Amino acid sequence: MKHVRSIGELGLDGVRRLLDLSTHMAEINSRPVPKVPALRGRTVVSLFLEDSTRTRLSFETAAKRLSAETMTFSVSTSSVNKGESLRDTIETITDMGVDAFVVRHKSSGIPWQIAKWTSASIINAGDGAHQHPTQALVDCYTIREAFGCADLEGRTIAIVGDIRHSRVARSNVEAFTMLGARVILVAPSTLLLDEVEHWPVEIRTELDTTLGEVDVLYMLRLQSERMSQGLIPHLGEYATRFGLNAQRVARLRNGARIMHPGPMNRGVEMHVDPSELEQSLIHRQVANGVSVRMAVLFSALSAGGESTSVLKEVAS
Repeated sequence: MKHVRSIGELGLDGVRRLLDLSTHMAEINSRPVPKVPALRGRTVVSLFLEDSTRTRLSFETAAKRLSAETMTFSVSTSSVNKGESLRDTIETITDMGVDAFVVRHKSSGIPWQIAKWTSASIINAGDGAHQHPTQALVDCYTIREAFGCADLEGRTIAIVGDIRHSRVARSNVEAFTMLGARVILVAPSTLLLDEVEHWPVEIRTELDTTLGEVDVLYMLRLQSERMSQGLIPHLGEYATRFGLNAQRVARLRNGARIMHPGPMNRGVEMHVDPSELEQSLIHRQVANGVSVRMAVLFSALSAGGESTSVLKEVAS
């Protein structure tokens, strides 16, 4: 498993393997000193050409807990500002001797292009509105943890909001349905895509009629920075129809959980403080992000690849 670029490339076996490996990583993270020498001598580059807090810091923490060396690429102080091309940047960093690039870029498909320019592993940390596979893995792991299940068979998950611009939605639909979940997309018609008709999902344009039947309510951020005018008539109307407020929380069935990939638009899709909701898994998503990304880096870079025997040896 040299690259982790999309859920589709991983396949069902790859997704399950990484989720199981994440359990080992969570055990390491529960120790007083959460660090093992599993990737000692390896170098991981954070190449984020789009803003990020959770994903970037999660990957950097994951690499350090596996004892890898880390390099952080900053666009604002790089030769990109002097006209250097992305290819030249990748080839230059590769020449320094690195083992993996963790890449975020505004353009879809960039991780596949970069793989042609380097022999290092490529981990997709988000490419345009296309894929965000490690977030999908984090979300699957968090749901498995919350419900104590191996797969998601029999679970109903509603993904609510800006489907059109969401790489998280695309990756999660693939991962959730791959693991057996029933997925409902809830959004205004202008924030859906024609292609969703071919996805293995149900499509609805009303949130209130869906609340009572879901195990997980997954709220998406309204991505105004990617949005052209006219997709929603008024922000207040969107918030009224699709925002999660206390009344809607009360209508969720017993045991239902609430998730959000962050960052949140408070007062838009979220009118409640998730820290005050016992149903919320949002903080667990952040915490689990480190364990899951440790699993991804280990699988891509360790001798023995996806085998957990190497991890057990170095973690003992």
